[in-house]
Amino acid sequence: MYAVEVRDHIMIAHSFRGELFGPAQRLHGATFVVDVAFFREALTEDAVVVDIGRAHEALKATLAPLAYRNLDELEQFEGKQTTTEFLSKHIFDAMAEAARTGALGPGGDGVSRIRVTLHESHVARAWFEGPV
Repeated sequence: MYAVEVRDHIMIAHSFRGELFGPAQRLHGATFVVDVAFFREALTEDAVVVDIGRAHEALKATLAPLAYRNLDELEQFEGKQTTTEFLSKHIFDAMAEAARTGALGPGGDGVSRIRVTLHESHVARAWFEGPV
């Protein structure tokens, strides 16, 4: 299995509901380092998994509407707990769509799996991985 991974980061604010979250129930900020790995069984005719530049642009486009925003105020997240795990799936969905629609360039449709990892600190991270 071949893989290519791109990285970016995002700064957001949000809060959670429920005693499980302790002080995180109050509005707080988070800076996530976001890694997106694209997997495929065989390389393209150009001997790549995907075009790294286009993959990075797709990730930037996915993160831009969330950057420097309070996620509690975004209609698309109304009533949702925007945990690290939840956000990794949200980003996965957008990156899978980019693969299916050609935004990753020629051969992007051959990506079989994607893993999105959000590093919320140097000691904690969460991810979502699934088939495209």
